[in-house]
Amino acid sequence: MARTDDPVALNEWYAVETLSDVTASPRRTRLLGQDLLLYREDGALRVQELDTAGRPGKALPTRERYGCVWTSLGMPSREIFEIPEASEPDRRFVICGWVKMRTSAPRMIENFLDMAHFPYVHNDILGAEPHTEVPGYESEIRRDVDEVWATNCRFFQPRIAVTESSGDFVKLTYRVPSPFAVMLYRVCPSVPSRLDAIAMFIQPIEEELCRAQPVMFLVDTKSAHNDLLKFEQVIFLQDRIVVENQRPLRLPLEPRAEIPTRADSSSVAYRRWLKEKGLRYGTIAGSL
Repeated sequence: MARTDDPVALNEWYAVETLSDVTASPRRTRLLGQDLLLYREDGALRVQELDTAGRPGKALPTRERYGCVWTSLGMPSREIFEIPEASEPDRRFVICGWVKMRTSAPRMIENFLDMAHFPYVHNDILGAEPHTEVPGYESEIRRDVDEVWATNCRFFQPRIAVTESSGDFVKLTYRVPSPFAVMLYRVCPSVPSRLDAIAMFIQPIEEELCRAQPVMFLVDTKSAHNDLLKFEQVIFLQDRIVVENQRPLRLPLEPRAEIPTRADSSSVAYRRWLKEKGLRYGTIAGSL
């Protein structure tokens, strides 16, 4: 597929590779239908477009943030969003590895926001029967920062963290700081005054093919690194089965296209936000 001409998608920042994997040996990747070349030259990070013959061309802007290489095919109007927890020196930083999915980036964001699937897809981890009801919560588009937030979310989880073996109702907060990134904040079981932060950065390869990088900023001094990785990777691989089977693969933005329930409040706000922005990439503007 050809590179998109959607200006909203072009002017966003994207995580496209794990920072530690980019060396002097060139690596290829693809973003929004455009092939890219990534490498280091004299220690400096370089990202270039590749033409149809595979020849390097235009140099793209680069950033090194949150363990990833970030770039843009356009001219972003603002910097990459801030994650304050990333600057707290006592947190565990866990980069979980890329997971590729045959779906659109907005569908992946929506699945991340969905608490209703926890008992069915992540049984005995993030949810369990008979605790299937999603209590009411608040969703909003925060105009001052141009982000979507869902607050006062509560859900019963049989394992609230790697360090815990018993279940409880957990308070969750969701944040969508970019159309292609999403975050979850949850109370840390060992330090209730602080929040663990989990982010998912999405690289849309094509409209219906993308990959995601989960990263975690945790207040956890006990868990082994591999246990933290396994916990998160199991969840994302379970999600993969569900997300890749959703139809249509692109996210419909018209309210009548898919009938929401009370539990879908955050998804409704996210779709409204994308529609206001005029995002076309990975979405369906009209009714099905």
